[in-house]
Amino acid sequence: MPEGHTLHRLARLHQRRFGRAPVRVGSPQGRFTDGAALVDGRVLRKADAHGKHLFHHYDGDRVVHIHLGLYGTFREFPTLDIPDPVGQVRMRMVGADHGTDLRGPTRCEVISEAEIADVVARLGPDPLRADADPGLAYARIIKSRRPIGALLMDQSVLAGVGNVYRSELLFRHRIDPFRPGVTISAAEFDAMWTDLVALMKVGLRRGKIIVMRPEDDHG
Repeated sequence: MPEGHTLHRLARLHQRRFGRAPVRVGSPQGRFTDGAALVDGRVLRKADAHGKHLFHHYDGDRVVHIHLGLYGTFREFPTLDIPDPVGQVRMRMVGADHGTDLRGPTRCEVISEAEIADVVARLGPDPLRADADPGLAYARIIKSRRPIGALLMDQSVLAGVGNVYRSELLFRHRIDPFRPGVTISAAEFDAMWTDLVALMKVGLRRGKIIVMRPEDDHG
């Protein structure tokens, strides 16, 4: 499953390619036909992400909410050479110069701006968002006897963290993944959060997870 930096990169890409202009939206597969009709031809005001959730905000208080899940992918194409839909294309977006096909998402639905709050309320803070409050994550960790390795993967604790960031973060801080959350000190969590923010920003910038420190490279 894509980790949070991938969704933030997609949000930036879609904002750059489709933002502030009308977008043609359809559903070649047919499973998103009604939803596509609600936003087809409307202006995409902005695209943003929270954890592993992507939001396309259109005029008229309509938001396309996407969760890629295990198999969801976007495939880009130029409008000068629009391909025939291949496979199960849930949603196709076509702008002035670029288009993209969404296949295999866990969720693709139209919601209102107000309903975004309901989605976000189920999520923990996202290390890639400026409005993230790490204290909310630590408050949940310190009250739990679940292993810290499981808590870091719990999207209601931290949004956007997947198996790779979880594993590498614990290794870098020499924390046993089976330690109960209640044993994690505030200093340990603060150090992990700071490191996680930096690592995920690298992933956002580079488009891939890079976590190896020179001192850990024994190859």
